[in-house]
Amino acid sequence: MNQGATIELSVVIPVYRCTECLAELHRRLSAVLSDLRHEIIFVDDGSPDGAWELLERLAHERPAVQAIRLSRNFGQQAAITAGLAHSSGRWVVVMDCDLQDPPEEVPRLIAKAREGYDIVFARRTERKHSPLRQLGAKVFFSAINFSNNSRLDGAFGAFSLISRKVVEAFLTLGDRDRHYLFILNWLGFQATAIDYLHAERSAGASSYTFRALIKHAFEGMFFQTTALLRWIVYFGFLVSSCGLLLAAYFVYAYFVHSIYPGWTSLAVLILLIGGFIISSTGISGLYVGKIFEQVKGRPLYVVDRVVPHR
Repeated sequence: MNQGATIELSVVIPVYRCTECLAELHRRLSAVLSDLRHEIIFVDDGSPDGAWELLERLAHERPAVQAIRLSRNFGQQAAITAGLAHSSGRWVVVMDCDLQDPPEEVPRLIAKAREGYDIVFARRTERKHSPLRQLGAKVFFSAINFSNNSRLDGAFGAFSLISRKVVEAFLTLGDRDRHYLFILNWLGFQATAIDYLHAERSAGASSYTFRALIKHAFEGMFFQTTALLRWIVYFGFLVSSCGLLLAAYFVYAYFVHSIYPGWTSLAVLILLIGGFIISSTGISGLYVGKIFEQVKGRPLYVVDRVVPHR
């Protein structure tokens, strides 16, 4: 049954390797949302730690809970999209499942939205991640902002509130390589932010390993924009200009000083130009590969089960 006319708030929570947090997360969310007509949508993104059994039980016992099981692990961005597609609230809160996003902050997001904003971000005033991860986030967002001429802040995470019209606009995008914050930034709409204290992780370990973070950063930096291709063109012109200047110098030296260019300069030029050609061809190939993945038209995720059916 579609309850879109009665549900005020939907909470979308991607779940992966966080079984120990789920019962407490549900308890705290239910407490702070008791005065609102709400639904809590847990999306099991192929979690290997038995999360589905707990979510299924919660969905059967609690009318406000909906559990969605994806057929395998598709990634956090796909899980968020699946949750948004199944939501029906006037507003939708997206948050992590590890309790680092305190449920007690949700009423503040709602209060800010009621001032007329379509998007309310939550800015972490003090991150509980490792110093290396925080440094990596700063470098990543600085590079993104430089290449895209944007103002994304590394203090923001998935924790946010969006209105129904933002959800509908979000779901029209067919990008396979997607990042929740980048899409919201691209969509526009009236946005604001609140500050909150990032909590300690209550159980388990982050599913974002160093390798996964590097992959996520690489895809976000290169495949959300064509900026890298533009920089390859700029660098190509720079290399060509340097080559012309060197050629002019060698011709001048040949006629004026009667000397031949040395083997060292020749080897350096060959290595420089050859390395640039190989790297630029490889990067262009990555973009072609992404185009191939996109045009195949496969769904972003596949739903295995939904409990209860609505």
